[in-house]
Amino acid sequence: MHRLIAFLLAALTWVAAQAQAPTLKTVPVATGLDRPWALAFLPDGRMLVTEKPGQMRVIAADGRVGPALGGLPPVDATGQCGLLDVAVDPGFARNGLVYWTFAEPGDGGNSTAVARGRLDGDRLLEVRTIFSQKPKVASRLHCGSRIVFGRDGTLWVGLGDRYSRKDDAQNPANHIGKVVRIDRDGRAPADNPKFAAAEVWSLGHRNIQGAAAHPATGVLWTVEHGPQGGDEVNAPRRGANHGWPLVTRGRNYVTGTRIGEDGPKPGFEEPLKVWVPSIAPSGMAFLSSDRYPGWQGSLFVGALKAQLLVRLTLDGGKVVAEERLLQDLGERIRDVRQGPDGWLYLVTDGRNGQVLRLER
Repeated sequence: MHRLIAFLLAALTWVAAQAQAPTLKTVPVATGLDRPWALAFLPDGRMLVTEKPGQMRVIAADGRVGPALGGLPPVDATGQCGLLDVAVDPGFARNGLVYWTFAEPGDGGNSTAVARGRLDGDRLLEVRTIFSQKPKVASRLHCGSRIVFGRDGTLWVGLGDRYSRKDDAQNPANHIGKVVRIDRDGRAPADNPKFAAAEVWSLGHRNIQGAAAHPATGVLWTVEHGPQGGDEVNAPRRGANHGWPLVTRGRNYVTGTRIGEDGPKPGFEEPLKVWVPSIAPSGMAFLSSDRYPGWQGSLFVGALKAQLLVRLTLDGGKVVAEERLLQDLGERIRDVRQGPDGWLYLVTDGRNGQVLRLER
């Protein structure tokens, strides 16, 4: 009898939870994109989208996909590298400037670089590369990367460890496995940490795939891939060491053996959240709008391997709960952005990638 009562109570609890669960729908905005990687909104409601093979396009407010923009520099589109993030200058209405990251080919291989140009119709004009990760590496892996504008107008850029150079994530004299902070011309701000490489903001990162500034505090938050577990949410602060590969919950792919130490360990920042097993987190966005009752202030993270959208509930600077959404969508979610209309927009990864609007 007791077992029957317990079963009935559990069933009623489940039914009540389902009744309270939000009804979500994904509305296609744009389709037919070739491995889209990132999305950014223009002040007039149009969108910029990057495609990893090397194209950037404008999507009209009604979803019409424009031609590939002219003027981009050569892109080394191989493996995990290619044309990556895109960000619109806060003063775009005045200056028309757009910034993007890409795998820049050169002597020794490639490296993640930041370029900027002025959008003029179907072209980018006055294009120049303002920052190049040093050194270049013969690798097709772990290029990163995301761009976030700080409140002071500087740019944070997340950079990967290039896989074969993971130990360099602890070397303050280069840009491997780092967050760098630069001004809009690519120079290192005077108030950066005093590392040997002047652009370095924080070190000990593996492969940053998502980044956003907290809307209330302006603090940078990031997500990065760990190996076979150990995906992390971090808030990289000035001069912080986030551990990779000395402190990590990840494990070696082939042997499953430990990499470094599990932590915590003095001198290294603890992640705000860790996923074991990995979900392969990607683009991320804080929700500041009231479009989704009860969700304002949440952090949303796309997932590639797990093919879902994660909602993280925050208490100040802490992650206190996780909810997994869109598990039946069956899509690798590459980017997440809040649009000027307050809705969340998702970018799906693939040769027929889409921009989706999440409605509730």
